[in-house]
Amino acid sequence: MSKIQTVKGTREFYPETMALRNYLFEKVRVASQSFGYQEYDGPFIEPIDLYAAKSGEELVKKQSFTFEDRGGDLVTLRPELTPSLARMIAAKQNELTYPVRWWSFGPFWRYEQPQKGRSREFFQWNIDMLGVNSPEADAELIAVAATFMRSVGLSPERAQIYVNNRRLMDSEFDALDIAPEKRLDVSNLVDRRTKMESEKWDAYTLELGLSQTQLDGLKIILDDYDLWKKSDELTRTFAALDALGVKEYVKFVPGIMRGLLYYTGTVFEAFDTSGSLKRSLFGGGRYDNLLADVGGQPLSGVGFAMGDVGMGIFLQESGLLPEFAPSPAQVLVTVFDEKLAMQSFALAVELRNAGLNVMMYPEPAKLQKQFKFADKMKIKVVLVLGPDEVEKRLVVVKNLVNGEQVQVTREALVESIIGLLKNA
Repeated sequence: MSKIQTVKGTREFYPETMALRNYLFEKVRVASQSFGYQEYDGPFIEPIDLYAAKSGEELVKKQSFTFEDRGGDLVTLRPELTPSLARMIAAKQNELTYPVRWWSFGPFWRYEQPQKGRSREFFQWNIDMLGVNSPEADAELIAVAATFMRSVGLSPERAQIYVNNRRLMDSEFDALDIAPEKRLDVSNLVDRRTKMESEKWDAYTLELGLSQTQLDGLKIILDDYDLWKKSDELTRTFAALDALGVKEYVKFVPGIMRGLLYYTGTVFEAFDTSGSLKRSLFGGGRYDNLLADVGGQPLSGVGFAMGDVGMGIFLQESGLLPEFAPSPAQVLVTVFDEKLAMQSFALAVELRNAGLNVMMYPEPAKLQKQFKFADKMKIKVVLVLGPDEVEKRLVVVKNLVNGEQVQVTREALVESIIGLLKNA
């Protein structure tokens, strides 16, 4: 019989990869909640119309997993969360307490070409502050991101958050007389500058209809790392980042534009700066028109999103992931023989009731086999309950970390195990 393969671009989470997913989720949760953000989520299946207005034609027509449901409606597995967030906020706009601080970590699907760092199914951290429009709010979101980076062991030498401001760049484009209808294309080209040979980039810019003078002026802007001082917003953002204790993670880079249509103010993107390949780790920014397309009143917001695939690979390659623990149980209760099996079961229950994670060997087997199993599962403490121990209300406690073995009374057992685990 032929094996049924997984759907292309989807992922199977064996315990090792599930541990990575859970590790990222835990670090995301702690960073979000330490700043007071509330967890939320939206539906995994949405009407395709939700994305038509805001997300652009390519996402709707080429990147969405779209299908007709049994009722004849065109629906899609969600490719992003922002439109769902907009609808949820609009539905309760007058009932919410502002600023709203929400975060989520959930699955998304995009019909893209699978490659290293990109799959068709991924988990994403979304975090936003809505209902306030200030450079200090922008700084808070950047600080949440930097707090996460610090918590997973990413030093400022290894990864940086590059910051720019769309309003600042628009005023510079005004000074160069770049036509409004060309600005989205120019912004996208600015984002691609580091990925292209300089001659090709120059040629593309001229093909867009910019003059040589405008091209020269644009290059001067993109090489000016003091340009932020002309922006009151960025001056305040960087002052707040200094006060928030994350300034070493942040750098002004005029080439960061974030091509999406809805960004209006501060934009930022984190990059791996440790090697020659500067890969993007996450990005976001300020948007001022989130709710217009879903029938709400105007509401400003700032937020960012981070996918688990690229960040997971980066942490793995950087040697920053904790060692995989094959079992969440640190204690194994062995089964000496059939007659004493129920005694072992009762002991395991006693220890679980005391708050310990305890695995039970499921059948009588040679003790050597049970100890070997414990070793493979990286369990630290093994308990043996033989006839002599049952009679004297004792338990044999073997420390697999250092090989020491002692007999402990039932009354002192929990305290003894906790002590061993602390020192293991």
